[in-house]
Amino acid sequence: MNILETDSARLLTAVRTLLEQKGIVSTAEVMERMATTDAANPGQGGRMVAKAWVDPAYRALLLSDGTKAAEALGIMMRGMPPLGVLENTPEVHNLVVCTLCSCYPRAVLGYPPFWYKSASFRARAVRDPRELLASEWKTVIPDAVKVRVVDSTADYRWMVLPVRPAGTEGWDEARLARIVREGDMIGVTVPGI
Repeated sequence: MNILETDSARLLTAVRTLLEQKGIVSTAEVMERMATTDAANPGQGGRMVAKAWVDPAYRALLLSDGTKAAEALGIMMRGMPPLGVLENTPEVHNLVVCTLCSCYPRAVLGYPPFWYKSASFRARAVRDPRELLASEWKTVIPDAVKVRVVDSTADYRWMVLPVRPAGTEGWDEARLARIVREGDMIGVTVPGI
C-alpha cells in the first residue's frame, strides 16, 4: 500500500467516524447503501417500465414522480437525487446523457455502461444524436420523430419510459420486464420482441 492509499483510507475512516459521532449516518447505514447500490441493476428499471405499460395509475405516478414510483416497487431511493422519467411517444424520442461526467440513475439501472461515461458518447449525443443512435446502436428514429437530448445531472437523474412494442398485448408484467433492456431506458435502443 502506498502512502496516498494509506492517507485516503485514514481520511475515509475519520469522516465515517465523525459522521457517526454526530448522529448523521451510521457505519451500518453506509454499508447498507453500498450493498443496495451494488445490487442495483437494469432489471429494476425494467420492472418499473413493465408495470407502467400495464397499470395506468402506476404510469401516472412514474411520470409525475419517478422517485416515489421506484419506492412503490421497493427500490430504495433514500439519499439519491430525484428521478425524472421521460416518456417516449410516437412523436418524441428521448436520449439521456450526462454532458459533464456520468450522472446516471444507479438506484434503478445499476452502474452505467462504460460507453456512457466516454467523452465521445457525450459529445456525439449532443452534436448529432440521430446519427449516433443509427451508427452505434442501429436505432433508426424516423425523421418525423423529434429526438430530444436530456442532460442528467448530479441534482436530477433521468430515465426513459419507452414505447411499448406492438405485439405485446396481453403479456403480464414479468414477461414485459424481460424485453426491456438498459439501453431502452437511456434512449439508445427501443424495445422489441
